Amino acid sequence: MALDKRTARLGVLALVGTMLFGLVGARLWFLQTVEQEALQQEVEETKRRTVPLLPERGRIFDAEGRILADNERVLTVGVDWDFMRRDSDRAEIFRRLSGWVDVPVEEMEERFQSGIYERLLPFPVAEDVDEPTAIAIRERVEDLPGVQILEQSRRVYPYAPLASHVVGYMGRITPETKDAYLDRGYQLIERVGKFGIELSMEEELHGTPGYVVYEVDKSSRIVRVIEEVPPVNGKDIQLTIDLDQQQFAEQALESQLKLRQNEVARNGLDPETNFEERFFTDFPEEVPFKAPAGAVVVQNHDNGHIVALASYPTFDNRWFESDLSGGVFEEVFDATDVAALEYDENGEVLPESVKIDPDRSTLVNRAIQGRYNLGSTFKPFTAYAALQNGLYSTEEYYVDTGTYRMTSIDENKCNSGEVRCVFRNATCSGTGRPCVYGAVDVELALAVSSDAFFYRIGEQIMEENPGNTALLQESVRAFGFGADTGIDLPFEFDGTVPDAELKARYAELGVISEDEGRGYFTGDNVQLAIGQGLLSASPLQLATGYSTLANGGFVLRPEIIKAIYEPGVPDAAEPGYADISQGRFAEEPNLGGDLVRQVPLSPEIGGEITRGLRRVITGPGTVSDYYHSTTGEKLFFNYPASAIPVAGKTGTAQGAENYPWNDSSAFGAYSVDPERPFTATAYLEKAGYGSQAAGPVVKCIFLQLSGIAPADPVTLSDPLDTDVLIPAEPKSLADQSCYAGRFSAQPTTE
Repeated sequence: MALDKRTARLGVLALVGTMLFGLVGARLWFLQTVEQEALQQEVEETKRRTVPLLPERGRIFDAEGRILADNERVLTVGVDWDFMRRDSDRAEIFRRLSGWVDVPVEEMEERFQSGIYERLLPFPVAEDVDEPTAIAIRERVEDLPGVQILEQSRRVYPYAPLASHVVGYMGRITPETKDAYLDRGYQLIERVGKFGIELSMEEELHGTPGYVVYEVDKSSRIVRVIEEVPPVNGKDIQLTIDLDQQQFAEQALESQLKLRQNEVARNGLDPETNFEERFFTDFPEEVPFKAPAGAVVVQNHDNGHIVALASYPTFDNRWFESDLSGGVFEEVFDATDVAALEYDENGEVLPESVKIDPDRSTLVNRAIQGRYNLGSTFKPFTAYAALQNGLYSTEEYYVDTGTYRMTSIDENKCNSGEVRCVFRNATCSGTGRPCVYGAVDVELALAVSSDAFFYRIGEQIMEENPGNTALLQESVRAFGFGADTGIDLPFEFDGTVPDAELKARYAELGVISEDEGRGYFTGDNVQLAIGQGLLSASPLQLATGYSTLANGGFVLRPEIIKAIYEPGVPDAAEPGYADISQGRFAEEPNLGGDLVRQVPLSPEIGGEITRGLRRVITGPGTVSDYYHSTTGEKLFFNYPASAIPVAGKTGTAQGAENYPWNDSSAFGAYSVDPERPFTATAYLEKAGYGSQAAGPVVKCIFLQLSGIAPADPVTLSDPLDTDVLIPAEPKSLADQSCYAGRFSAQPTTE
């Protein structure tokens, strides 16, 4: 019986053994036949390591070939990974190197633990080591096992801070963008464009990485090179920006803003109180202008090329290639609203009182991101809408009595105060009451900036076209308002042209009340007609509109890229320049301008608008109760006959609470000389009347373009002083005589 049980157990064991051997055999067969190729490939791959070869970044030039962004050779101290396998060895190497390279051991270890460095390349301990230190380290290799001196490159900006908002800056790949960059073949250790051209042209500037495939042994030591594909360096980019004009525009803008900070807005006596009380009883007679920020755009309106694009406050993009750790970034680019700070009993700042003051933000390109009411600089487009849609003729007059009363609203409703029905012209300083201009046509209404004339257009164009109440919006959108221009710069603001949809969205967001968001009303159109209300646009959009008036109706895409070259445009003999003549185009440049659309601007309508804007500059004004000069006549009184003849328009955009010291200043102008086809716009925040703040900036720019206003030579920058924690050194116009005009005791109101 026992024998039978033993036999049975042996039989079971034999069966199990047979099954196991069968399974092993089947698996071996499967591995040696079905998966042989895949397994062999896996074995080969474990013997290989692929090391990326990073391309050299393309350079950026101005229109004349000045090198705005370059690559500089820097020395980096690296350590072979084989000498850091043990913690004790790594700690000792870091300790010995720390004093030489002035980097704490803790910082080296933190970098080591980050896991972002390729293990077949030396581990970088410190970048940008000076030559004497590198030589000293090389001489002590016996005390520093595995330590090497590597040659790498770093981004430099030879003319910084000029054009920093345009050129931009670079930074490390962030966790949020990591996957996107890795998918494009980037390495985590690379720096990428973060702003300006560095960001918008990242793909062209970056180039194509190469690689080296090594065969390695089981200890990951390199045995031989299997394959090597060299990288393709990034393309070189030439901008339309001319650094001569760019520097002048930046200086003229900053200088004028600082001059306006020394001026005051008057808080006059209110005629409604028989001149016994001030308009704003809680404020003194005079309040200084803050004038904190602004922007300038200069464009060639024949081809759309941007000649200058200035934004203030500005910054020095070299900061982003220096050490911004340890709170340095926060201190350099601090935009805290100092006036809002509150303190406890110990003098400590209350955290809840710390707010950002948008007026102090430097890392904003206000030329393309500014969200501004345009004030009266918008009136030429309202005039176009009236003339193009048959609401007015060029020979029709309207009698301006200083106020405009809407006719489409019931008189009882107006008298109840339920809605606003009466709109006034700007106040004349001689009377303290709304200016009265008498009989005005389109030309004269533009010249003296008659608000009442344009209020009437705002009402009539909506009320007399019940089948299309958005006629004004459609007309001005044709010039590019309400949409981005398509310029090759990041973060451009679209702008807004108010309509029912926009008001509903703003009400939902809490920007306006639910009651205001119920619909788009005639009163909204009245405000839009003079560039107020919910209209918003950037200085670049304003320049695009004025360029379209100047060139006969062609809306051109603002072009900031002049040419793209194959990698390796050589340096010129003159320091700071590239020899553009030796470059090879990567693609043929579009020198004629990129047409977005054509506005139906007839010579009759275009001529009427240009005559009005030309009269703004030259006069004469009009006489009703007394002579009213045009809004730019006094400013351009001493404008030389040899200078570029211009047509332009002033604008004053009402600020918060309607306080005059919060009013912003705008000016747009274009040349009427076809040989010198320039358009320029300026916008100065909280700086007062258009003729007194933005107007002088544009005037100076045209004088400089005419070769009359003196300009400082453009020179290579001094080294960045990292001990002075400010975004950029101040720069001013050395000769400010171009601002001057003829001013009387009765200043212009625009």
